[in-house]
Amino acid sequence: MLTYADLRDLQNKSLKMQGWIRQQTFSPENVKTLRRFSSWEVAELILGMNQSTFRGRMAADPTLPAGKVEPDGRQRWFSLEEINVLRRKLRPKGKPLMPERPAGRAFRTAIANFKGGAGKSTVALHFAHAAALDGYRVLCVDFDPQATLSHSMGLTDVSEEHTVWGIMARDLVRETNAQNSAPSGAASGTALPRRSIPSSITDLGLQDLRLADFIQPTNWPTIDVIPSCANAAFVEFASAQYRHLNPEWSFFAAVSRFLDQLPDDQWDLIFFDCPPAIGYQSMNAVFAADMLYIPSGPGYWEYDSTTSFIGQLSEALEDLSYGFEGTLSADKVTLPKVFHDIRFLLTRYEPGNDLHRAMYDAFGKVFGDRMAESPIEMTRAVEQSGRFLSSIYEMDYRDMTRETWRRARGSFDKAYGEFRDTMLPHWRALSDTTLPADKVAEKGAET
Repeated sequence: MLTYADLRDLQNKSLKMQGWIRQQTFSPENVKTLRRFSSWEVAELILGMNQSTFRGRMAADPTLPAGKVEPDGRQRWFSLEEINVLRRKLRPKGKPLMPERPAGRAFRTAIANFKGGAGKSTVALHFAHAAALDGYRVLCVDFDPQATLSHSMGLTDVSEEHTVWGIMARDLVRETNAQNSAPSGAASGTALPRRSIPSSITDLGLQDLRLADFIQPTNWPTIDVIPSCANAAFVEFASAQYRHLNPEWSFFAAVSRFLDQLPDDQWDLIFFDCPPAIGYQSMNAVFAADMLYIPSGPGYWEYDSTTSFIGQLSEALEDLSYGFEGTLSADKVTLPKVFHDIRFLLTRYEPGNDLHRAMYDAFGKVFGDRMAESPIEMTRAVEQSGRFLSSIYEMDYRDMTRETWRRARGSFDKAYGEFRDTMLPHWRALSDTTLPADKVAEKGAET
């Protein structure tokens, strides 16, 4: 007979192996580092310049970062910090290389589906890295207790207090205190009964944590992350208890309230990696998102699961709208939840597979222009990236044939490029709504 104690013993054995694997995957110091990028990558794949033009600009301006030269002198390699300096200083044909950044807060995208293995973490990781190479500052929020995204970002020692669970518990205490101190409770004017949060929660001190305490840097200088960990898996049980303590607490808006307090100009894009379930964490991600990206594998059962997911998500959002209607202050949350866009993205796609092509057509017929045109292809390089907890952007093309690496990168480049082109008009619209009325009028007159 086996109990939780046997499970703990198995975990301890696995943790020892996990440490060894990290040493093989990361550096000997168990710290993930970001590689340098060759002048060929910087010129053609990152800055979009001809190599000869790039070399000419480098030779003409000695103030530009020179990179690190190989011993044989044939190739220069640049850090991401140096690439961003080049992006700010170079203006090929008079055009800036900095990406478009509408005014206002960062744009938020939730990557969600409750089918395990749909590619949520893979998409979140690659979109974050592609956006960083595009010149954007990125914040990732890992809602999944499996913590695949956090581990891929090099974060392995995370306490549950500094995860989304901590944000939600902090929000519960703060919202309850605000309700208790308000002259009236509900929007209807009916006074709310005074709620008491037990010391088992308040003694944790989460309500006193600063916003920055939940955010950690990564090995990418322009990517930060709110990480997750396996111990945060109990958030579903804890959140149910919290709702019982204060039924008026709008649990689904906790992360949105947290993000609203962050400086508008600290990040450009925020990506949510959602757990494979519809629960308290995933609903927080969905509710905080401006756009919903739904990845799916190319099989029938994955199509069936995706169909169930959007149906159950629809019902959950509807229930929240009805269940909280008239009981929440208008300045706290807006119901029903509205998305700027919803997109479906096919992952692990093999263009030579008849079934995959048929399923791509089926997805397209059902979801129409909400279906991403550029699926993420399954290649040997993509398989390797998953095995080593790295994105294709982090892998050195010299470790395989350049064509294999470039094909894999090209697939993610197209998927990210389509995401960016889809997202930007909505970001501009969001920017307009966050500007003061007089500024909106000025902007309209300019255009």
